[in-house]
Amino acid sequence: MYSLIQSIPIRQLLLEQLPVASASLLIAELFYKLGSFMLECVAFLATWYVLDAGVNLASGLWRKSRSDG
Repeated sequence: MYSLIQSIPIRQLLLEQLPVASASLLIAELFYKLGSFMLECVAFLATWYVLDAGVNLASGLWRKSRSDG
């Protein structure tokens, strides 16, 4: 986490990661009842990873379609 915060500028961190992390936390809170803090934490981090990958893929495709058009 420290490396993440240090490697990404604060503006980019707030604009890109905060919404995805918040959505992941909400999903984890509402749907993950695994009975173990460790399992729920891993599920939250996996959700964050998948949502962030999806957002990055979608934004890359959107940028590409805007530059081609």
